[in-house]
Amino acid sequence: MSTIAEKIKIDRLDAKLGMVHFYVAFISLAIGGLAGLLQVLVRSGKFVLPAGIGYYQILTIHGVVLALVMTTFFIMGFQLMAVSRTAGTLTKKQRVTAWIGFWLMLLGTIMASTMILLNEATVLYTFYAPLQAHALFYIGLTLVVAGSWFGSAAIIMAYAAWRKNNPGQPSPLLTFMALVNTLMWIVATIGVAVTVLFQLLPWSLGLVERVDVAISRTLFWYFGHPLVYFWLLPAYMCWYVIIPKIIGGKIFSDSLARLSFILFLLFSIPVGLHHQLLEPGIDPAWKFLQVFLTFLVIIPSLMTAFSLFATFESYGRSKGATGLFGWFKKLPWADARFVVPFIGMLSFIPAGAGGIVNASHQMNQVVHNTIWVTGHFHLTLATAVILTFFGISYWLIPHLTGRTFTKAMNKLAIIQGVFWAIGMTFMSGAMHGAGLLGAPRRSSFSEYGGAAQAAEWIPYQVAQAVGGSILFIGIILVLYIFINLAFFAPKGETEFPVGETANETEKAPMVLENWKLWLGLVALLILFAYTIPMVDLIQNAPIGSKGYKLW
Repeated sequence: MSTIAEKIKIDRLDAKLGMVHFYVAFISLAIGGLAGLLQVLVRSGKFVLPAGIGYYQILTIHGVVLALVMTTFFIMGFQLMAVSRTAGTLTKKQRVTAWIGFWLMLLGTIMASTMILLNEATVLYTFYAPLQAHALFYIGLTLVVAGSWFGSAAIIMAYAAWRKNNPGQPSPLLTFMALVNTLMWIVATIGVAVTVLFQLLPWSLGLVERVDVAISRTLFWYFGHPLVYFWLLPAYMCWYVIIPKIIGGKIFSDSLARLSFILFLLFSIPVGLHHQLLEPGIDPAWKFLQVFLTFLVIIPSLMTAFSLFATFESYGRSKGATGLFGWFKKLPWADARFVVPFIGMLSFIPAGAGGIVNASHQMNQVVHNTIWVTGHFHLTLATAVILTFFGISYWLIPHLTGRTFTKAMNKLAIIQGVFWAIGMTFMSGAMHGAGLLGAPRRSSFSEYGGAAQAAEWIPYQVAQAVGGSILFIGIILVLYIFINLAFFAPKGETEFPVGETANETEKAPMVLENWKLWLGLVALLILFAYTIPMVDLIQNAPIGSKGYKLW
């Protein structure tokens, strides 16, 4: 590996680029977290929103700002910093490209958020038609996607430059992982770009009278499911590469880590129809095919679990641990950089089990469109992913700002992780329970009045409010820690931890970086999974009042 890849400190100009992404991400956390607190309080039946604010308005703010804005800014910032750390300082051209992406994303975020706050875009996180938003909302979303493509281009350029300077050598593992997630994101966002630019935006501008809802939803979920892995893979980057260094261990296998990411690239995109199992207009055979492809994603997830716990056990054994679980005691339970992501790892076990239920045709019919799905969402994104992002922040922010992660902040961060675990146990557990009783996914429940069924949900709604309140305390704590690490912590040097492989002679097969092969297979899988369903939807689209297809 080149000496450039072994540098310790990220360049000052690159650090500034990373920090602006994190500023937006944590401001989004504050806004979206407050909206989430208001939601659960309203659902408890004990709180009424002031000043004419609508429940679905804050639901939209919560979903869009956290699930789309916060995650995208954090991931782009983290991946750019990971590439800078392991593949070398960004060139001026790469840095300018990433800055263009940041400003486009920020402008788009301001436009879309303003429309939501003005109640001109109360269309929920999924912005399904026939719900219609102001045109500026759709233009804002387009700018966010376009901006992310610029940031993605900077990552691709940096990877290509490293490969050019190091022919025949496998790229640094973190850079490789960032590239895979970037490629998946670009391919996935084509779907949402098409539906926004060619359906929703012309419709909101009055250029067309109607749009085909089925096609719009299909294009959204072509994007919507790989979006989950866009969130998840940066957490996996931390689990695979960063956590081993933090605990003092080694990466179990470089090749296994790369292979698992390639499998995610192949199997995460052509599976969106499993979100539409109960929708008409799509042949059940194609739904079944995508259910099968969805289950294939379990394979790299199990590979990841095996690799992580092999790393933990190997480390524990090296410290003298004996017995089946003796290694567990040897892990650094006083280090928030490990503890907080580890809580996220554990939450991913029930989250994965819930995902299998959601993707199973028969069991999905029990929980489809109930608040069970929301509970699952909060275990995957809002716990496994977000807690890992917090854990990353505890060393990355002081690394970029030239400060230290003090013992006081470390202790507070562990407390924050515990608060999050307790709060999410209450809230997500109650959501799963209420979902099994048929509680609807997006409703405030107020329209159900004193119905007997709604009465069954009341204890679960109260539990959600309790959990949401505890989670909001966790948000306040993490915002306090972020502000301290960005502006007030003592000056010093904080490590950007990058793990080394257990087998130093291991060289990853270069076929894993044959992008013509892997992207070609991705294209074939997408064509195979979507061509006939999309043709059927277009050919069988209803005729509009003026005699044209609703496309």
